[in-house]
Amino acid sequence: MPEALENNEIWIDANKLRDFVAAVFTRVDVPPEDAWVVADNLVAADLRGVHSHGVARLERYVKGVRDGLIKARTECTVVAETAAAVTLDAHDGLGQVAAKRAMELAIAKAKVNGTCFVTVRNSNHYGIAAYYALMALEHDMIGWSMTNSAPLVVPTFGRDIAVGTNPLAVAAPTLTERPFVLDMATSTVPRGKVEVYQRKEKTMPAGWASDETGKSTGDAARVIDNLVKRRGGGLLPLGGEGELYGGHKGYGLSLLIDVLSGVLAGGAWGTHLYEPGPDGKAKPANVCHLLGAMDLRGFGDPTAFKQRLDTYLRELKGAPKAEGHQRIYVAGEKEWECLDDYSKRGVPVHPKTVGTMRFIAGDLGVAYNLD
Repeated sequence: MPEALENNEIWIDANKLRDFVAAVFTRVDVPPEDAWVVADNLVAADLRGVHSHGVARLERYVKGVRDGLIKARTECTVVAETAAAVTLDAHDGLGQVAAKRAMELAIAKAKVNGTCFVTVRNSNHYGIAAYYALMALEHDMIGWSMTNSAPLVVPTFGRDIAVGTNPLAVAAPTLTERPFVLDMATSTVPRGKVEVYQRKEKTMPAGWASDETGKSTGDAARVIDNLVKRRGGGLLPLGGEGELYGGHKGYGLSLLIDVLSGVLAGGAWGTHLYEPGPDGKAKPANVCHLLGAMDLRGFGDPTAFKQRLDTYLRELKGAPKAEGHQRIYVAGEKEWECLDDYSKRGVPVHPKTVGTMRFIAGDLGVAYNLD
C-alpha cells in the first residue's frame, strides 16, 4: 500500500531522477546496463508510492558497493538446473540485477515448459518485490517474487528477532481492469514505520512491535534502541502478538518464504543474513530470492482467464461498502493510481533524501540537475 506523504516533499521528474541514479551507479563502476536496472527499480518503487524502497535507499546501496560488501559487477552462475527450475549464485552482486536476470530466465523457461522457478543465493536487497512479478504480465504469465531479508521480526511466542520481514509479490494479468498485484511484507509493519513514530515521538498502535520481554509495546524509541543493541524484541509478524489475531500465520508466511528462498537456494536464512564475521566486521549479506513464472496457456485460454479475473475484481469493488467507506480496493489498485499520478506530476522525494542525493553527487562528481 502506498505510504503517506509528509507534505514537504520535493517533486522530481521520474525520467530525470532515473538518469541521475543510473549515473551515480556507473560512477562506482556498475556497468551502465546494470546501473539502469537498479535506477529503474528504485524509481519504480517511488512511482508506486513505496517510498521506503525508492531513492531513499540510494545511499545504502552506494555505500555497500564502495565498502566492497556489494559487488559492482554482478556475475550470476548456474549452480543447479532442470527444465523448470534453476539455482543461481549472484556472488554478492546487486540484488536488483540478479533478481531481474533470474526472472528473465524463469520467463524464458516457462515459455517452453509451462512454468519455472529460479532461486538466487549470495545476493543483496532487491528493492520492491513487485518489480519482478510485473515482468511476467506482458507474456500472459503469472509472476511470483519473494525474498528473505535481515532478521527484524520476533517469532510468535518468541522474545528475540529470528526472521525477516520477508516480502511476497504475485502479479496476474487482466483484460480491461488493472492487473492484480499483491506486494506485501509478512510483518505487521516495516521498520521504517516504527522509525517514523520514533522521530515524531508518537505512541505506536498495539501489535506492531514487541519489547525485550516479547510483549507488544507502543514505545517506538525503545523498540529501535533494542533492535540496534540486540537486546530483545523487534517487529511483530503480520497479525501481531500471539495467536489471537493470527500472528502465528504471519510468522508462518515469513518462515515459508525463507524456506523457499534461503533454504531452497542453499544460502543464508533467518539470523544468518547480514551476519558479522568472526572479527565483528560486516560481511556480504547473502540474501536469497525466489522468482517464478506460470504460463497461463497451461491452464486454458489466457484471454478467458483474464476475463474471469476482470469479472472477479469488478465484483469485489462493487460489493456493499462498510458504513463510512466509499471504496473497496483490490491488491495493487492504490499503487496503480499512484503511478498514474506521479508519472504526470513527478516523484515526491523527502527533503532529507534530496540532501543525501546532493551529497552523493558532490562526493562522486556526478552532475545534480534535479531542481
